[in-house]
Amino acid sequence: MQKNTTSWIVTGVGAAVTGVGAMLGGNLGAGVAGFGIAHVVLGMLDNFRPTIRH
Repeated sequence: MQKNTTSWIVTGVGAAVTGVGAMLGGNLGAGVAGFGIAHVVLGMLDNFRPTIRH
């Protein structure tokens, strides 16, 4: 699997987890949504990271 594909999968899973957290509500939902937002941010950052090939 390519680096770019992995980044998009992590971002998509993060978006899904964020949606589940938003539907849960309360403190648990806020924690789950925060976890999902963290995955979205990390997936997008990984998408823009330069590739080094040896």
